[in-house]
Amino acid sequence: MESSAFSIETLVKKVREEIFSTFDVYNSFISASAYDTAWLAMIPENPNKFEQCSGPMFKDCLEWVLNNQKEEGFWGERDMNGLPTIDSLPSTLACIVALKKWNLGDTNINKGLAFVRENSEMLLKERHHSLPRWFTIVFPAMVELAQATGLGVADEVKGVLADVLLKRQQFLETEGDVNDYQCYPPLLSFLEALPSTRNIDREIILKSLNKDGSLFHSPSATAYAFMATGERKCKEYFERLVRRCPRGVPPMYPMDEELIKLSLVNQVMRLGLAEYFSAEIEVILLEAYRSYKRPQTRVGNLKPAQLYKDSLAFRLLRMHGYDITPWSFCWFVHDEDILAHIERNSGYFMSAMLNIYRATDLMFSGENELKEARSFARKLLEKNMIRRRCEGDGLLEMPSFHEVVEHELSLPWIARLDHLDHRFWIEANDHVDALWIAKASFYRLSCLHNDKLMKLAVENYKLRQSIYQRELEEVTRWSKEWGLSEMGFGREKTTYCYFAVAASSSLPRDSAVRLIAAKSAILITVADDFFDMKGSLDDLQSLNAAVQRWDGKGLCGHGRIIFEALDGLVTDIAKKHLRQQGSDITDNLQDIWRETFGSWLVETTWSNNRYIPSMEEYLETGMISVASHTMVLPASCFLNPNLPNHKLKPSQYEPITKSLMASSRLLNDIQSYQKEQLEGKTNLVLLHLNGNPKAEIEDSISYAKGMLDEKKTELLEHVLMDYGSNDLPKPCKLLHLSCLKVFQMFFNSSNRFDSDTELFHDIKRGIYIPPENPVPRRIPSPSKMETKCSKVKARLIGESKYQGNRNFNIGQNFARRATPIQVGRDKVSIPPKFGLCFPATKDFQWTAGFRGNFGRVFLLGRGY
Repeated sequence: MESSAFSIETLVKKVREEIFSTFDVYNSFISASAYDTAWLAMIPENPNKFEQCSGPMFKDCLEWVLNNQKEEGFWGERDMNGLPTIDSLPSTLACIVALKKWNLGDTNINKGLAFVRENSEMLLKERHHSLPRWFTIVFPAMVELAQATGLGVADEVKGVLADVLLKRQQFLETEGDVNDYQCYPPLLSFLEALPSTRNIDREIILKSLNKDGSLFHSPSATAYAFMATGERKCKEYFERLVRRCPRGVPPMYPMDEELIKLSLVNQVMRLGLAEYFSAEIEVILLEAYRSYKRPQTRVGNLKPAQLYKDSLAFRLLRMHGYDITPWSFCWFVHDEDILAHIERNSGYFMSAMLNIYRATDLMFSGENELKEARSFARKLLEKNMIRRRCEGDGLLEMPSFHEVVEHELSLPWIARLDHLDHRFWIEANDHVDALWIAKASFYRLSCLHNDKLMKLAVENYKLRQSIYQRELEEVTRWSKEWGLSEMGFGREKTTYCYFAVAASSSLPRDSAVRLIAAKSAILITVADDFFDMKGSLDDLQSLNAAVQRWDGKGLCGHGRIIFEALDGLVTDIAKKHLRQQGSDITDNLQDIWRETFGSWLVETTWSNNRYIPSMEEYLETGMISVASHTMVLPASCFLNPNLPNHKLKPSQYEPITKSLMASSRLLNDIQSYQKEQLEGKTNLVLLHLNGNPKAEIEDSISYAKGMLDEKKTELLEHVLMDYGSNDLPKPCKLLHLSCLKVFQMFFNSSNRFDSDTELFHDIKRGIYIPPENPVPRRIPSPSKMETKCSKVKARLIGESKYQGNRNFNIGQNFARRATPIQVGRDKVSIPPKFGLCFPATKDFQWTAGFRGNFGRVFLLGRGY
C-alpha cells in the first residue's frame, strides 16, 4: 500500500503541473479545429491583388493542415471507438480545398478524397434521420466548394447528399439570419456556407461583427467575412488568434475559459480526486463566484451553453458553501415563451437540462423555483429517453448519453454513495467520451481526458479498496470476537454496515471514523433486533437497566453479549479520544447509548400494551430509536477539526443532527410500514392513517414524504451553508450528510437493508473488484470501419446577439454551371461554391472577381 500511495503522490504532482500550474486553455486543453484552421489557411496574403494570388496570409495554418491529417486520410476528431466523427467529412473537404488552393500536398489531397468517397455513406448511415443542423448546412457547402475547386466528389456522395440538401433547405426556409431566440448559432454564423440566395448585405456583415472583429467568434465565418469585406478589424482578430494559437486554431475564439475551468473542477470531483486539488479548486470557484456576483444582464436570446454553465456553476458553488441564488440559472422558469421554445427544441437542450436537473439536487427549503426547474428538466429528459433520441444537443457529443441520463434519473443523488459514483464516472470516461461541439466541428477538452488524471483516479480508487478490505476484515473479526455475528437471531449485517459507512464518504484516511461508525451500526442492528424479535419484556428491561447504570452484573445470554460489546466499544472510543484529544468523553458516550436503549424499550412497551402514541410523541422517540446520531456523533469526535465535547450531550443536539434523526426515521417508516403493521407495531405512516379515517394509505405515505423532503432540505442547508446557529465544523456536517445518504440508499424505494443479497453487487464493485482502466482505441482501416457513430450530439457555442437587415448578395453574379443529382423523382442542382483566388490548373481554370466599394474579393458565385 505504501508503493501505491507513493504512485498516487507522484501522479498528483504530475497532474498539478500539467493541468493546474499552467492553465493554458488554447495550447494545452483545446484540440484544434481542422475546419476553421483550413479556412484561415485559404486567406491570401494580399487579398486586394486581383490578377494573381499571393501566398497564404497565415502560413502556419496551412502547415498545420499539411501535417495533421490522420493516417486514415481524414481531418477531424475520433469517437469513443476510434472512428471518425461526422465532422470529419466537412473538415476533410475544407482541408483538401485549402491544400489545392496553394498547390500543396497532392498525396494528402488524394487520401482525403478517398476517405470522403469511401466513408461518407457509412458515417451518415446511422444519422440518416437525425443529422444535426450544423452538418446539414456545412457539409453540402463543402462538397460544392470542393466541386468548384476541381475536386470531384459530388457523384460519389450524391446518395447521401440528396437528403442532406432537403434538410438544409428546410432550415434555410424557416430561419432568419439573426434570430432573437438563438439556441444554436444563427445562420449568419455559417456565412462561409450560406448560399447567395440569402442576399446577405455587406452592411449586415459589418454590423454583426463583434467588437473584437470576429463574426460570432467563429474563425471560419470571420475568414469569409474578411475575404468578402476586407474589414481591418477582422484581420486584427486573426492576428491575435494565431499569436495565441500558433498550432491550429480553436473552433471559436475566444473560448469560455470559465466554463472549461468549471468543467475541470466537475471532472476532478466526480472522479473522487477533490482531496488532492482542494486549493486549486478553491481558486477556480472563487473566480467563478466573483463573476456571478457581478450584475448579470439577461437578453432575449437563449443558449444551451449558458444554461449549462450557469447550472454547473450553481451546483459547484453551492456544494462548496458559497451563497448563490437559484435565479442565477432558474431565470427562465417563469417565461412561458422560453419554456415553449425549449420544449419545441428539446433535443438541443438535453445536456443543459441534465445539468439543471443535477443542480436542483442541492435544493433548500422554500426554493420553489428549483422545484419547477427540476420538474421541467426531468420531464424533457424522460421524454427524450422514451424517444431514445441520442443524436444529441447543442453542447456535447456523448455516445452513451442515455446511460448518463438513466444514471441520474433512476437513483437520486442523495441515495448514491460517493465511492460507487466515483467508479461510475471512472468507467464512464471510457464509453462516455464527450466531444464538445462548436459551430461546425468537434473538439475535446483534453484536461477532462488526461491520461495521468484518469490513471490517478483508478489508482486512488484501488487504494481506497485496499484500505476498505483491511478495515472490513478488522470489523468482521471484532464482530465475531464479541459474539455479535453469531447471535442466532435477527439480521447479520456486518458487511452491509461497514460497506455503507465506507462507501458514503470521501475520507479515505479517516479510518477511525469509519470503524467507529461501522461498529456502532453493527451493535445497533443486533440490539434493535433483540428488542424487536428475541428478548422478552423482562430481558429487555434488564438490559436497559444495565445500560442505564452502566453495569452488566446480573445479565446473561444475549443481553450480556450485547452489553459487553457495547461497554468494550465505548471504552475503546473513550481511550482513543483521551489519547489523541486529551479529554475524557466516556460519560457523554454512555449518555447517548442510554438514551438510545431507553427509546427502544419505550417502543417495545408501546407495542406490548397496544398503546397508540400521538404523532408528536412517536416522532420524539422514533428520532432517537433510529440511532443515526448514535453512529455519527461519536465518530465525529475523530474528524479534523473534531466535534466539540459539549455537542455530545443528549437533548442538546444541533439542528443539523435533529434533521438527520428525523429524516432517518421517516425514511425507515415509509418503507417498513407494511411489515410493522403485520407485527402490530406503530409507525408514522400508520399513525397518520389512523388519525385520518378518510385518508388512503397513499395519502399517508405522501404526508410522510412531504415531511421527509422538508427535513432533508433543512439538513442539506445546514451542511452546505455556514450561516445560522449551526456552528459544527464542516467535516462533521459532511458526515451527517453521508449518514443521510446511507439511509436514503437503504430505504429509497424499498427496504434494501433487510435484503440478504441486494447489495452484494455493489459491495463487490466497491471493495473487491478494481475499476476497468480506460484504454485508448485505435481506428480500423477505412475498409473495415464499423458503422457505429456517436449517439448524442450537442454544441458548445459562444454566441453574441446581433441585429440588422438582410439584403447583401456576396458574389451573386458568379454562379458556375450546377451539377444535377437525383432526389427522388426530381433533379436538384448542386452549384459550385466560391473560389478564393485559386491558381489555375488543368483541372479547373476560372476566376471571378467581385468588386465592391470595400475592395476586390475573389469569389465564385453561390447560386443555390
